[in-house]
Amino acid sequence: MSADNPLYQRHLSSAREATEQQSQDLLEHPSYRLAFADDDFLMQDELRHVRLQLEYLKPQLVMEQHQVKATVVVFGSARFVSPQQAQQLLTQAKSELAQSPADPELQQQLKLAERQLKNSAYYQAAAEFARLVTEHSHSCPDSSLMIISGGGPGVMEAANKGAYEAGGQSIGLNIVLPHEQKPNPYITPEFCFRFHYFAIRKMHFLQRARALVAFPGGFGTLDELFETLTLLQTGKATTVPVILYDKSFWTRLINFDLLVEEGLIKAEDMQLIQFVDTPEQAWQAICHCYQL
Repeated sequence: MSADNPLYQRHLSSAREATEQQSQDLLEHPSYRLAFADDDFLMQDELRHVRLQLEYLKPQLVMEQHQVKATVVVFGSARFVSPQQAQQLLTQAKSELAQSPADPELQQQLKLAERQLKNSAYYQAAAEFARLVTEHSHSCPDSSLMIISGGGPGVMEAANKGAYEAGGQSIGLNIVLPHEQKPNPYITPEFCFRFHYFAIRKMHFLQRARALVAFPGGFGTLDELFETLTLLQTGKATTVPVILYDKSFWTRLINFDLLVEEGLIKAEDMQLIQFVDTPEQAWQAICHCYQL
């Protein structure tokens, strides 16, 4: 049945039409503004529950309309850079230090650049992992998975970039921060969302997640990882693969054995996580879980 058929056409005016029809002089009086077109009204603390609902619904409706059903979440530090950028920073740091060898600030800058070059391997690995996921989705549309990241720089950018370079789409869930986080250029535009509330953003990370891969990261990565593990441990979410990239990093950062020894988690809770050291291992863990 076509919407062009008069029988099925909309016969009630839309909210957009109502706002367009308002007299401009009346808009000067706040009390007369339509409630949904009154920003001052919507921004009140008392309307927080409404804003929470709207922030949930906007991405939800877009992803439903595009039939996004299964995603692979990639978490990780926003501070990692690509190998190319890291090499440029190292070259620059060496050049500047050569001119002032005794400058302690330049010495520290060199150490930072050397660390960035080492850690750029995570950027490369995240991009490669996303490429593997996206190439599978191209070849097997019946078991398609879409990469979803936090939409910012670092590992997030790498994941979106890997999907982009493989000719696929990917999602970015950006968030407003004191130091503004801008979306990276590799997110599919129609799936580039911006959030104010961390809680709603986390819901969208996990709502369609069929796997989660956590690369090394700081407070934000740990927050996202442990909230996911808590939901799985308590049965609030169905168990999905939670894959920690670089076993050496994660076991140095978190003493999982201590948690078991002290009875703070059960031994079987360790089955919620898997350690991998290559993009191929991460992808194979997902393939094994879903028999892809």
